[in-house]
Amino acid sequence: MKTPWIHLRRRAIAALAAAGLAVALAGCAGPDVREYANETPLLDLRDYLNGPLTAQGIFTDRSGRVVKRFTVKMTGQWNGDEGTLDEHFRYSDGSTQRRVWRLRHHGDGRYTGQADDVVGEASGQTAGNAFHWTYTLALPVDGRVWNVHLDDWMYRMDERTVLNRSAMSKFGLHLGEVTLVFTKPAPAN
Repeated sequence: MKTPWIHLRRRAIAALAAAGLAVALAGCAGPDVREYANETPLLDLRDYLNGPLTAQGIFTDRSGRVVKRFTVKMTGQWNGDEGTLDEHFRYSDGSTQRRVWRLRHHGDGRYTGQADDVVGEASGQTAGNAFHWTYTLALPVDGRVWNVHLDDWMYRMDERTVLNRSAMSKFGLHLGEVTLVFTKPAPAN
């Protein structure tokens, strides 16, 4: 005869295994960037992320509450397939941050990127008006640094505007989202 605590322990382990499987399957259920191959205007990062840009954004926690608002002033510069994107963030609490991306185009819309607060290398792909890439960000939180996973999607809306949505997670658990609107300056007349 099994003792009751062994039975409860097995049920708890089975429940945890089922929850882990559900999280893993949910992580694989996202769209494929190739689904946007026929959408226009085309998003070529070497073209769009070239010159000055501005962005406005919010970070929402897992409940959807806005935790921080921010603006970004950026300058992108490309030399062939090598580029940099120099980002200057100003947050609603008055704090500032700078991130410099070192980007590389590998052909067929494939890109990689590195920055000082990115763990390893970001990698992604463009198709049509969309760009999808993933990376791990070393994020300072309350005096500690968390390595969080970002699943980042960009969609070119018109010649001047790109919408950006990034889902943030740690250990497969959804932490929140970053939403940005990038804007290129109007062409000089």
